Amino acid sequence: MTRLSVLALLMATDGLAAEPLKLWHAYRGGEEQAIEAAVKRYTDKTGVQVELLSVPYDAFSSKLTSAIPHDAGPDVFIFAHERLRQFHRLKVIAPSTGRLDRSKYIKSTVDALEVDGELYGYPLSLKTLALFLNTELVPDAPTTTDDWLKALERTTDPSKPRFGLAYAAGDFYLHAPFVFGFGAKLFDDTTGRATFDTPGMAKSLAFVKGLQDRGFLPQEVSGALVKSLFNEGRAAMVISGPWFTGEIDQAVKYRIVPLPTVTETGLPLMPFLGVEAALVSARTRQPEQAQALAEFLSLGEATALRVNPGRQIPAELAAYELTEVQQDPVISAFKDVAARAVPTPNTLEMAKVWEPMKLALRGVLQGEVAPEAAGQLAERRYRALNRDRPPDAPKLPYAIALVVALAGFAFWRWTKRGPAQAFARRYPEAARGLAWVSPAAVGIFVLIVIPFVWGISLAFFHHDAGEYSFVGLANFTDILTSKGYRVTEPLSFWFTLAVTIAWTFVNVTLHVSIGLALAILLKDPLLKLRGVYRVLLIVPWAVPNYITALMWKGMFHRQFGAINGLLSALGLEPVSWFTQFSTAFAANVITNTWLGFPFMMVVSLGALQSIPQDLYEAAEVDGASKWTQFRRITLPLLKPALLPSVILGCVWTFNMFNIIYLVSGGEPGGATDILVSEAYRWAFQRNEQYGFAAAYAVLIFFVLLGWTRLTRRLTGPEAA
Repeated sequence: MTRLSVLALLMATDGLAAEPLKLWHAYRGGEEQAIEAAVKRYTDKTGVQVELLSVPYDAFSSKLTSAIPHDAGPDVFIFAHERLRQFHRLKVIAPSTGRLDRSKYIKSTVDALEVDGELYGYPLSLKTLALFLNTELVPDAPTTTDDWLKALERTTDPSKPRFGLAYAAGDFYLHAPFVFGFGAKLFDDTTGRATFDTPGMAKSLAFVKGLQDRGFLPQEVSGALVKSLFNEGRAAMVISGPWFTGEIDQAVKYRIVPLPTVTETGLPLMPFLGVEAALVSARTRQPEQAQALAEFLSLGEATALRVNPGRQIPAELAAYELTEVQQDPVISAFKDVAARAVPTPNTLEMAKVWEPMKLALRGVLQGEVAPEAAGQLAERRYRALNRDRPPDAPKLPYAIALVVALAGFAFWRWTKRGPAQAFARRYPEAARGLAWVSPAAVGIFVLIVIPFVWGISLAFFHHDAGEYSFVGLANFTDILTSKGYRVTEPLSFWFTLAVTIAWTFVNVTLHVSIGLALAILLKDPLLKLRGVYRVLLIVPWAVPNYITALMWKGMFHRQFGAINGLLSALGLEPVSWFTQFSTAFAANVITNTWLGFPFMMVVSLGALQSIPQDLYEAAEVDGASKWTQFRRITLPLLKPALLPSVILGCVWTFNMFNIIYLVSGGEPGGATDILVSEAYRWAFQRNEQYGFAAAYAVLIFFVLLGWTRLTRRLTGPEAA
């Protein structure tokens, strides 16, 4: 009997067959069809039922680390190997050592699943980078960087324009092959900490900067631009992974080859290797069955399904003997590419590398930093971002302070409003009213109060790889004292607060000015087609702001943007919008002004229509000028409607995350980030420092609370 048959028999005799295995994944399209078909095959063979759950990739990791420890997670899940060490530290995965047969898989895919001498999971597929050639432009694959440069020079044509190469050069994942090819190391052999300031790193940055300066590579490249250039024949070569094959038009003739060897060092350009694996939960109640399912998904029939329709690059060696695989040039090519690839380190230190390297890489490409100095810049950002764990704080004093504060607040409210009996005598129908509003009160409590209290509580803790430790006010102290960096640096709370205040003031001023001016024009009874203009002018506000942000982001592109195209048509120099603080800040403001003025226009128009026309006629009889009428009649009567809108607009703009994140992305070097985007980065892009991010959020709350208290007098009864 086969292993699967024995397991099925054991499950039936033990009464476990009725409990299905839970499998979580983040697949879509053909990959999802493949996993569904593989699970059906497994059920047909063993009789074991499997429940599939598709989880959004962005939330997958957090759902796993929160669900599995509470026995609410899957038995098996499919995830990339880079998080293995974190999963191991949190004790959410079970080892596969002794079960996994190394000889059945590509060696590097198994090596990627090793943590402290133990293997975890079963490799399913691999992903890495390769060189895509348009064979009509590049018939012969370059084998060295010297050959590559000659091919780039031959295929680059500024008049079309056509580039020899296109890839997202500002992404460190795509720059990593150059780092390894020029002999640099990411981590120190002795300490294991990241290292950036090395000759090899500087040479890799200088090489890519040279490609851009010579016009071989477009500037400010995005994935969408790479796809467009390659499909239109305006990029002869592209660096990308197997996912790119689904974006290439059928009319384009292409070939996939390994990246060339660096002539200077003799080392190949070695990309990162990512491995997707079927991992078994450490808390599964059916460990043998879960291991059997994970192994089944990595071999045989399941592998064939991942090839077609899944279009994945299999990790199983036997798959490359299949006829359909041998006849598939894409899969065969990526097997050769994987032989040169370096498994992405699954260490916790690797998560700390991405942002410092992104800062250094983009600084070089934008001309702000010399390649020789970029390593030092990355080192400084690395030290600033990776805070040492604050010392634990005693909990008792904070608990006493909390009790005293709550008691003091309760006593203050009691003395201010009087005893409950007096309240009941004054409002005898209060109980009935409370019953009516109780559903809304419950909703507010669950959706607002609980998350608010939880966020404040989290600000007193330090998070490190799933472990929380109470540190008291250390997070607030580090933020307010700018510990680890200067007050004038972008990472400083005070620098970011100043940028946020300037951002809010400039935007709201423009919103009100433009909105009020347009409202006055639209109020003119002699203006024809006023209804059409009103509809057109409100469209920017009606379109979802993230769509508008992405559109403006494209228009600000250095080489292909409409704004620079207009400047060139006027005989002006194109602007690199995101290389300087002033222009990046201006790009954000322009985008947000486009989004914000319609709201102020609608509010102003409604308020203007409520002003009696008799007042203006009387003023004209008295000889008042238009400016005097505006200052003495229009503005005072607009104040009750406009001031609340201004205050609301300030709060919205103060927390306008989408525009900052999608348009400038905080460039250059995080200088245009505002407080809310900085809090996001501390939580999700800087080693999951949730407590530090929560402290940022609490400070944002108190800043806005102070603003509302300050402006309360403007909207109170005395202001009217």
